[in-house]
Amino acid sequence: MPRTKTSNTISADHARRIAVRAQGLALTPDRPKTPAEVLHRTGAVQLDTISVLARSHELVAYSRLGSVPRESVESAYWSEPATAFEYYAHANCVVPMEDWPHFAFRRGQLRAGVWPQLLKSPVMGEIQAALRDGPITASDVGGARKTAGWWNWSEAKQALELMFARGEVVCSMRKKWKRVYDLPERCIPADLLAREHAVEESYLYLVRKAARALGIGTRRDIANYYMLLTSYVGRGLDRKRLFDEAMDASGLVEVQVEGWDEPAFAHADALKTKPTPSRTTLLSPFDSLIWAEPRIGNGPLRARALRLFDYDMLFEPYVPKEKRVHGYFTMPLLADNRIVGHVDPGREGKTLIARNLALHDPTQIDAMATALREATAWVNCDYIRLENVTPRSAAATLKRALKQTT
Repeated sequence: MPRTKTSNTISADHARRIAVRAQGLALTPDRPKTPAEVLHRTGAVQLDTISVLARSHELVAYSRLGSVPRESVESAYWSEPATAFEYYAHANCVVPMEDWPHFAFRRGQLRAGVWPQLLKSPVMGEIQAALRDGPITASDVGGARKTAGWWNWSEAKQALELMFARGEVVCSMRKKWKRVYDLPERCIPADLLAREHAVEESYLYLVRKAARALGIGTRRDIANYYMLLTSYVGRGLDRKRLFDEAMDASGLVEVQVEGWDEPAFAHADALKTKPTPSRTTLLSPFDSLIWAEPRIGNGPLRARALRLFDYDMLFEPYVPKEKRVHGYFTMPLLADNRIVGHVDPGREGKTLIARNLALHDPTQIDAMATALREATAWVNCDYIRLENVTPRSAAATLKRALKQTT
């Protein structure tokens, strides 16, 4: 069904509410109740090694569900039999198992462009032999790194990642955060393994799924959700043609959002979203509600978080400490469908530390106190210490609010 053009204009507040509800963060009867439902609602949960209060994939579930046991998050993403797998969706993500066939085009793209020199390496044969006996980790074939360092991978780790990119091994399990690699025929249900889709079908499927997860988004938002126009996740396809054709066939409704500099698109039912309160919670900077998008030159096009929430999200772990503006792992505060503040948290023993805390709306002190107390209990801390508070005039009131909620 082709997409529908309309002259409808909706408010920026309406667009925010649509996006928050679509991501499972609104207090509605259809909100996710389990980590598995969070995964299916968002379509992909991004993974990252950084752990402050918790790893990001745990924070995504927590933000929607509250104090969810971490064990239930792990079992929803990595289980036997497998119900999800890791792959390059929006960066490296956990993805619901039913989407396996729709990433075949990307696995095909990556068969030609990642470490081709390894294909003739003896280590490939050694890994294939080890896999015949069962699943393995990089440690089982010599270790992941040659020396200390983030990307100084050993040849065995590179070979495993090449096979992962090509779909010759699958990661549907982790142990102590290590990827467990296995053969697709032992992890992927036979019917999904046998299923084949034309690349045009998969682009259409992912465009519709991205639009459903976003609630409302520009063409760039929709393309960015599964990186459908991004070159580093594969070459050899006419990505722009495929994306344009998928958008035209998607059945999405085109609308204008007040204050947005590009047209927006949504499923027709998403536009019927009624005003509903959101959870009051801290968000991971890797949360799909606020995923960063590639900056496009120095033009006027604004990133999604800035368009939706008037919040210019800064991700600064790799910025020298003295040059950081917000902090190491800044978590935005969602309240009443808006981002009303942010905090850079840390931990010392049983104390949660708010290193840099900012209230964009000074009336949201109670919301910040509520979010901090819930986070503190979830990570088994007993105390909260405030360091830098902006505006400084809010610090004393926030401290009193925190004591009241103890």
